[in-house]
Amino acid sequence: MQQALIVMRGGRIVHEAYDRGFDAAMPHALYSGTKSFWGIAALEAAADGLLELDELVRGDISVRMLLNLTAGYGFGGLGSAVPTFERAWEIVPKDAPGARFTYGGIALQVFGAFFARRLQPRGQTPHDYLRERVLQPAGVQIPTWRALKDGKHPLPTGASLTARTWLAYGAYVLRHRERYRDAFVGSAANARYGLGWWLAAPKTPADLFYASGSGGQALYAIPSLDLLAVRFGDGGSLNHPAMVKNILGLGAPSRSSG
Repeated sequence: MQQALIVMRGGRIVHEAYDRGFDAAMPHALYSGTKSFWGIAALEAAADGLLELDELVRGDISVRMLLNLTAGYGFGGLGSAVPTFERAWEIVPKDAPGARFTYGGIALQVFGAFFARRLQPRGQTPHDYLRERVLQPAGVQIPTWRALKDGKHPLPTGASLTARTWLAYGAYVLRHRERYRDAFVGSAANARYGLGWWLAAPKTPADLFYASGSGGQALYAIPSLDLLAVRFGDGGSLNHPAMVKNILGLGAPSRSSG
């Protein structure tokens, strides 16, 4: 069931509603919506000369493959099963790199292990870098991020935000979408998934990109309409085309506006 829905068009909130005991001040777990941070962080790291998307991390696996989930790792590493960086690095891929898209959290943790090593000379963790180069410029503070047994925060899940704060992150990405254009390009294995972002679903605007998390969490962006929306839910699956259709109705310009 829906707990929150905010729709913004042209920089103005045109719809905001909360339900089922939820309110604007309450942070909500994003679950896999958290993945949307890391393609953006990687692109900033590439701009800073810290990595290249197509450099090889191990064997024939590139940074890009880790982020678009085509590195060959099997399903898993979600929810309470997210491995530590060290454990993820030890996992043997099941498929040839680039051959198959498999949704999961292992690849992001392998990227985390690689990125942590690359950041060691700067005295930063991946989350420190994310905060400095993405979240602070976006005006976003994350009140809670769950930790694994080693005390480190996972990359594929764990962040919690208020609906308006996740909307602010989406607005930042939308404003800088040309800088982040590589995040919104699919792979040969899955044209509908970029670097942590899902891309246009059937019967939706062609330029739609969105973050999606378990239990009905979603952040939608439609650049051609200058439209953003955040949806929080308390369980169940989410029909994204139907949700986008509903959002388009709520975000449509009024007749009086011409």
